[in-house]
Amino acid sequence: MTGTADTTTELLTEFRPPVAVATFNRPEARNAMTWAMYDALAEFCDRVDAAADVRVAVLRGAGGKAFVAGTDIAQFLEFDGAADGLAYERRIDSVLARVEQVRVATIAVVDGYATGGGLSLAAACDLRICTPRARFGLPIARTVGNCLSMAGYARLVQLVGASRAMHLVYTAGFVDGETAGHIGLASEVVAESELDTRVGQLCTQLAAQAPLTMLATKTAVRRLREHALPPGEDLVELCYGSEDFREGVTAFVEKRPPRWRGR
Repeated sequence: MTGTADTTTELLTEFRPPVAVATFNRPEARNAMTWAMYDALAEFCDRVDAAADVRVAVLRGAGGKAFVAGTDIAQFLEFDGAADGLAYERRIDSVLARVEQVRVATIAVVDGYATGGGLSLAAACDLRICTPRARFGLPIARTVGNCLSMAGYARLVQLVGASRAMHLVYTAGFVDGETAGHIGLASEVVAESELDTRVGQLCTQLAAQAPLTMLATKTAVRRLREHALPPGEDLVELCYGSEDFREGVTAFVEKRPPRWRGR
């Protein structure tokens, strides 16, 4: 397979075996994900699995300011209650599961913001290589008032533990790259000037490793997390069906503080 590059308005993909790269390409919006981007990412995963000569898949953001700053909140204006929230979380869960199930090693390259759905997307990758200026956060408690799916919470707890996960959500704050490395959110932290070189070295190394060993390991880790995962649709309905969620989305789009009422 020769090297190929595909260009769309929102996702750039490049296949240069043994590496395939997907670049989220909305730098003016800190690469916030549109529905089309989620669909394109799932398609990228399918193409990676179909390419026998690809051994590593890399996800990164364009513009130098963000990996992915969550889902584009403006799209939530279309929501009309809990059913839309459930459909959304199922859709996102399916895409994140598709990323996790890619047969080859996956690397998220985080230089800048990885927030909300962007943090969840990075967490779905096998490795997260970041710089000190990376910013990981789940600010949903002060922005739109939604929640994660049970799979999303479980993925985060598996990485950083329950206490750290709750602190991230409750404080709606951010941790930098160095802190992310200390708590297990990042697998490696490198200087900005060394990022591309280190990612290239890691891709070369992983492409030379035993693929079935890595596949068995990533599958085992996923199964440990998914074992007896409890239901959580009632929690999604609680948040997405609330007046607070509608207020949070409206306030976010209008660029004003939300007025929470707990209902």
